[in-house]
Amino acid sequence: MDHTKRMMIEIADYQDPCHRAGIIKLMTAYALDPMGGGEALSDDVLNNLCDALAGEAGAVTLLAFDKAKPVALLTALRGFSTFKCQPLLNIHDVMVLPEYRGQGLSVQMIAKLEDYARSRNYCKLTLEVLANNAVAQRVYRHCGFAPYELDPLQGAATFWQKSLA
Repeated sequence: MDHTKRMMIEIADYQDPCHRAGIIKLMTAYALDPMGGGEALSDDVLNNLCDALAGEAGAVTLLAFDKAKPVALLTALRGFSTFKCQPLLNIHDVMVLPEYRGQGLSVQMIAKLEDYARSRNYCKLTLEVLANNAVAQRVYRHCGFAPYELDPLQGAATFWQKSLA
């Protein structure tokens, strides 16, 4: 069923009880999805996430609603480009409930985030995507993203991590 005609995308207010509940609901669903790791988030994370995001300078979460029901989320965090000497936004989470996938919500949220970033003089949007998540890669390419490289001869950058906890 095509729900997109009733959709509204809003910048979340981390203090609004409805928005807080939506973020927790969608992040719970995301974490349990295989693309989110397939494991529940701890109660500590769920209880503190919105307040922690509110304390992060430049953090922004977009929520898509079908009437009053939160159905999709995008969270981005501020970073900085030393090469451009300007802030950037890194898209950290993109999640659409399964029954709302394939309707362009991710594209709409990314477009809204791009408008938000341009209005604040951010120099670029960045994101990470799993190598086997072909659906997300198609969406991101459609939105103008490409693997990051400075020089094609040096190859594309890869995302690495070292856990400290």
